[in-house]
Amino acid sequence: MPKMVNVHDAKSNLSRLLAEVEQGNEVIIARAGTPCARLVPYSANERTLGAMSQRWESPVWEFYAPLPDDELDDWNT
Repeated sequence: MPKMVNVHDAKSNLSRLLAEVEQGNEVIIARAGTPCARLVPYSANERTLGAMSQRWESPVWEFYAPLPDDELDDWNT
């Protein structure tokens, strides 16, 4: 169960609370007994090469291909 502290205690003891969070613990900050924030350990999301590769309907090089004349005429009018 996460530790719950009030806002005043969190402000006064932020360094100590951060040390607890760095050890993997979770801290809930409450205002008047109602939880309003949660301190949790930071975890960086790893970026995966090619993660968006399946999102495109056509190959990227088609984006740079010249437009057909009839479509180009539509843009120029």
